[in-house]
Amino acid sequence: MKMPRKPPTLDELQRTVAASADNRWWSFRRLMDLHMAIGSPLRGKYLHWDKLRRYPPPEGFSHEEWWCVIKSARQMQAKGTPLSDEKGRSFAYVLADPIPEALHKIDQGAGGYIRMPDQITNPDTRDQYYVNSLVQEAITSSQLEGAATTRAVAKEMIRTGRTPDDRSEQMILNNFRTMQQVGRLKEEPLTKQIILDLHRIATEKTLADEFGAGRFRGTNESVVVADMYNEVFHTPLPAEQLEERMAAMCDFANGKTPGEFIHPVLRSIILHFWLAYDHPFVDGNGRVARALFYWSMLRHGFWLFEFVSISQIILKAPIKYARAFLYTETDDNDLTYFILHQLDVIGRAIQELHEYIERKTAKLHAAESRLHGLMGLNHRERELISHALRHPHQQYTIRSHQMSHNVVYQTARTDLLDLESRGLLSSRKIGKTWHFTPVPDLEDRLSRLD
Repeated sequence: MKMPRKPPTLDELQRTVAASADNRWWSFRRLMDLHMAIGSPLRGKYLHWDKLRRYPPPEGFSHEEWWCVIKSARQMQAKGTPLSDEKGRSFAYVLADPIPEALHKIDQGAGGYIRMPDQITNPDTRDQYYVNSLVQEAITSSQLEGAATTRAVAKEMIRTGRTPDDRSEQMILNNFRTMQQVGRLKEEPLTKQIILDLHRIATEKTLADEFGAGRFRGTNESVVVADMYNEVFHTPLPAEQLEERMAAMCDFANGKTPGEFIHPVLRSIILHFWLAYDHPFVDGNGRVARALFYWSMLRHGFWLFEFVSISQIILKAPIKYARAFLYTETDDNDLTYFILHQLDVIGRAIQELHEYIERKTAKLHAAESRLHGLMGLNHRERELISHALRHPHQQYTIRSHQMSHNVVYQTARTDLLDLESRGLLSSRKIGKTWHFTPVPDLEDRLSRLD
C-alpha cells in the first residue's frame, strides 16, 4: 500500500486559484460558478484528494478549483472532537451523505426492541449464536494482526477448552476472552484500568516482552506503524502524553465531552480511531481499539453487537481499513473518511449476521424435514429430537419423556436409549437419575442417518 498523496491546504489552493485568475474578484466568481455547477459538494462520493485528482474535473475548471470548493464546504460543516494531533489541531467530521441514513438504519436494526429471529431471542439457542459471534470476531481480529491458524482449528480449540499450541492460537483465545470481558463491562464507564485490563487479556503470552502486557508504552519504547518495507505510515505521539490523552479519551467515551450531541455510533467509531491513533501500547493496539468499539456500542444499547463481527468484514479488505486511517491523517484530520468506512463495515456485518441466521434457519428446517422422513424413529422420538433441535441445552429424563407422551416407564426408557445408540443424545447419571442431552452436532448427525 502506498501513502496517499497529501492534499494541498485551503490556503495553498486559494493562492493557486487567485494566481491563475486575472484578479481576486474573478477567482471568487469562478469558484461560485463551480459551486453552482456541481451542486452540493457534500453529496456523492466523499473523495480524498488522492482519488479526486484522478477524476476529470468539471468542464472548464482545474482540479485545484474543484478541490477548493469541496474543501471549503467540508470545513464549513465540520464538527470538532476532543481528539487532537501533535500540533494541537482537532480532528473533525462532516455529516455528509450517506452518514445520516446509515446511522438511522443502525438505530432501527441494532438496538431497542427490534424484531429478531427466534434463535437469538430464544434463551435456549441464543448462547449458540453468541458464542459463534465471539469465536468469529476472535479469529478474524487475530488474523488482522497476523495470526495464521485456520478457523476450524481455532474453533475446535475454543470449544474444547484445550491449551493453545502456538502464538496464533494464543492470540485467538485471548481475543475470545477479551470479547467476553467486554460483554461483562458494558454497563461500566470506561477507565484507564479497564483499558489496561483489556490489553493484558488481549496480549497474554503473545508479546516478545511479557512486561509489555497491561501497561502503556514507555518513553524508551519507539513505536511506529509501518509496512514490511519499513515505510512509516504513522508515528504516535510521545509516551509522556499518554496518561493525559487516555484520560481525555475516557471522558469522551463516557459522554463527558464534547458539550454537544454526538450520535452514539459515531462516538463508538471515533473511540476506535482514537485508541488506534494514540497507539498507547507496544503491541495489540488494533485488538484493543476494536474491543473498545464493541464496549461503546453495547453500552449505548446496541445489543445486536453481541452477535455482530466487524473484523470478519475488515479482514476481507484490510487495505481499505488502513487507508481510511491514512486518509483521515493526511487530510487535515478529517474523520469523515474513517467514519464512512466503518459505517459501511457495520452495515455489511449486520447483513452477514442476518444471512448467517437465514442459513442456520434453513439448515434447521432441513433437519426437521429429514427427521420426519426417518422411518427408523417412532413418533415420540421424532417429536423429542424436533424439540431438541430448538432447545439444544434441554435435559430429558425417562420420567419426563414418560409424562410427555403418557407411556409406561419401559417404553420411555427404550426411546431414550435408542436415540442415544443412534448418536443423537448423550447421557450422564446425576444422583440416581439418568439425564439425556442433545449432542452438540445434532443437525449434522441427522443428515447422516439413513
